[in-house]
Amino acid sequence: MSTLRVLMVAAENDGIANCKVGGIADVIRDIPAALTKEGCCVSVVTPSYGYLHEAAGAVKMADIRFYFAGQFETATLYRVRPKSDAFNQSGHFVIDHPGFLHRNSAGQPVIYSDDPPSRPFCTDATKFARFCTAAATAVNETLCGELNILHLHDWHAAFLLILRKYSSEFAALQNLRTVYTIHNLALQGIRPVAGDLSSLRHWFPGLFPGDRIPAELLDPRWTDCINPMAIGIRLADAVHAVSPTYAEEILRPGNPPQFSGGEGLEKELQHAAGAGKLFGILNGCDYPPEHKTGKLKAGRLFELLKRETAHIAAQRGAVNLADVTALQTLEKIITAKKKPAFIATGISRAVDQKMLLLKARGTDGKTGLEKILSAIGSSGVYILIGSGDQSIEAFLAETAALNSNFIFINGYAAKAAEALYASGDLFIMPSSFEPCGIGQMLAMRAGQPCLVHRTGGLRDTVQPGITGFSFKGETLVAQVDAMQTAFSDALALRAGNPEEWNSVCTAAAAARFLWSDSAKQYIEKLYSKR
Repeated sequence: MSTLRVLMVAAENDGIANCKVGGIADVIRDIPAALTKEGCCVSVVTPSYGYLHEAAGAVKMADIRFYFAGQFETATLYRVRPKSDAFNQSGHFVIDHPGFLHRNSAGQPVIYSDDPPSRPFCTDATKFARFCTAAATAVNETLCGELNILHLHDWHAAFLLILRKYSSEFAALQNLRTVYTIHNLALQGIRPVAGDLSSLRHWFPGLFPGDRIPAELLDPRWTDCINPMAIGIRLADAVHAVSPTYAEEILRPGNPPQFSGGEGLEKELQHAAGAGKLFGILNGCDYPPEHKTGKLKAGRLFELLKRETAHIAAQRGAVNLADVTALQTLEKIITAKKKPAFIATGISRAVDQKMLLLKARGTDGKTGLEKILSAIGSSGVYILIGSGDQSIEAFLAETAALNSNFIFINGYAAKAAEALYASGDLFIMPSSFEPCGIGQMLAMRAGQPCLVHRTGGLRDTVQPGITGFSFKGETLVAQVDAMQTAFSDALALRAGNPEEWNSVCTAAAAARFLWSDSAKQYIEKLYSKR
């Protein structure tokens, strides 16, 4: 087989500095290096977001002239320097255009915009439709080199498939094999067909003359809207879900809040599976040879957490309830003669996907979080790092203020996260759904077993009773109750059978989810014509 020359088109890339929000960035950081070791030539392109092209070492490659929203525009392609030599084998590109710069309320450039509920995705959909047009032009003009694979990640990159199929200007792209990866089916980028500045007809005037829009571009529920996620599933040559179990779950209709399923696109996914083009391939985890798994002593751990909590508050520019409560609780633990005998940990975005089972109530009327704290008692502590939805942050902060065995650190600090992965006794990851997940892999890598909801990638990575603990339930209430039972069982095992507990910790540390295995499956299942 000739060399596979792959261009990954994505919204995030943690292979370069300051281009990460979530899990997409982790994948785009690690999989190119693994594919390179298998003989592929891989490059990545993202928007510049108004600042990535200004990083030290960025080199202007070319101007890109393209037609968008009824006029010709010019963007600029830059090659940018990777974060480290580990990512130096791949080409890292960004495309700069004034339309890619958006700011948050504090005036800082952002990757994703927070649009009002009345116009969801409006800013980002226009941004990524424009980006895909510029990227398609760059590919058409071989500005990113000769290619034979276009690998598109999530709805942000799906607009490129519209141009590939329906624009004669980009007919040459039909010679390239296209792969579409679903990182999170819940976010679909749905926008109107017409009647809005952020709509298909405004972005691509003249592409679809007359009144009719091809049905394969439309949302299956709202036929006056397009659905980029559905477009990716329908038009790509291969469709990839980021774990085998998630690939099975999304074929079934959802039953919220206890089961997410196909998020309204199960028929499209069933068709893709029937056509033999849907594949579930688990994401990997990096296992550097120098990685240390030793725990910090309790005193050092809580001193570090106190310092990082204060740093997060200083960066935010204001101290909130969570900061005050966390600092007070940490100070009490630091000055106490006896440190907690058990440390439960969590590192997560504060969103419903991750936190619903902590907020929901079991048969006894208590929230899942209250039930966990009750099981921990006064001899242990649960430390959770996260930020996101303000109502969920408020719930966590208020619970922490009422319970001295719960510390909520509202924000993110890499040093604090690394310390918790290495020093916790049990990592809690109760996601309602989880396409793959990385937190459980990082905790296991450090020798910390996990308690997980038996769904998606969590099911594929944590073996109950062997490398960790899991729970499930047919209803939301049953899931909350099962979470408490599994947590109590883990506590009982640790207290009553230290030898077996240590064996679970050892097995967790020995588990391996290698990017090299993922890369081999990419080549065999996604990149090869079948």
